[in-house]
Amino acid sequence: MQNGVLRRIQDNVAKVMIGKEEVTKLLLASLAAGGHVLLEDVPGTGKTVLAKTLAKSMGCQFDRVQFTPDLLPTDVTGLSFFNQEKGSFTFKEGPVFTNILLADEINRATPRTQSSLLECMAERQVTVDGVTRSLAAPFFVIATQNPIETIGCFPLPEAQLDRFMMKLYMRNLDAAQERQMLDRFIQAEPLAQIEAVTNAQEIATLQEDCSNIYVHNDLRDYMVNLVQATRKNDTGVSPRGTLALLRAAQGYAMVEGRDYVVPEDIKTVAIPVLAHRLVTDQDNDKTKSTRIQTLLNSVALPTEDWSRR
Repeated sequence: MQNGVLRRIQDNVAKVMIGKEEVTKLLLASLAAGGHVLLEDVPGTGKTVLAKTLAKSMGCQFDRVQFTPDLLPTDVTGLSFFNQEKGSFTFKEGPVFTNILLADEINRATPRTQSSLLECMAERQVTVDGVTRSLAAPFFVIATQNPIETIGCFPLPEAQLDRFMMKLYMRNLDAAQERQMLDRFIQAEPLAQIEAVTNAQEIATLQEDCSNIYVHNDLRDYMVNLVQATRKNDTGVSPRGTLALLRAAQGYAMVEGRDYVVPEDIKTVAIPVLAHRLVTDQDNDKTKSTRIQTLLNSVALPTEDWSRR
């Protein structure tokens, strides 16, 4: 079990972020499961700060791309250029050649540039000019986006959305949390004081261990039944979504310090994993989340000793 690593990261993030404990746990679950995360909310809610704090805590190679309407795909993946000194083409690596990539305000770029991340996220590799290059392990994309109602935003393609294991929302702070934020930031910048508490090798080992988290057969059936239920009235969740639900539940169990999944793990990750994969007549996030919550309340859940092999 690698929960000690996850606990150190979680405690480190809490030194900067206030009231984001559940979002942090879900981020770490996705990291452990080898997935990628999309953070959405209005500007100023801490999306970028959370991503930077997590990156600094992990001590891995980090890069950031600020997505804008004039950003080109080669600005993300890299490009080949003719080197006159060598008399041949040389490949210049793009920012995706890193461990942690912050794709900031991803929905401000055009769909063509957004899609340049597809191969990177799905296959951990980049193909430019017919040459395929592998990305380093671990490779974790944290993308932030503003609500689509915000001026100057392009909706992410469905294929791109499906590559994100989870879609998370930051939410505003309550009055007590906001006052605590003022007290914490009044004289210092906590992010500048954050130091790494782990490294790339530990994260890679953690991700390998995650697939060994035990999932009872009845819980596997429950996940299949849940996903099947999304397909009855809508264009439901794809098989990729079913696998993402399994991996996310394993990751959340690891965050909670267990080597086996319990029903609460599945229920906790179900909306972040499944809701953004639905295609409904009323295509808004609240409707999708309500749909998944209704299914969680209606799909029968067996009772068992979930740790028993």
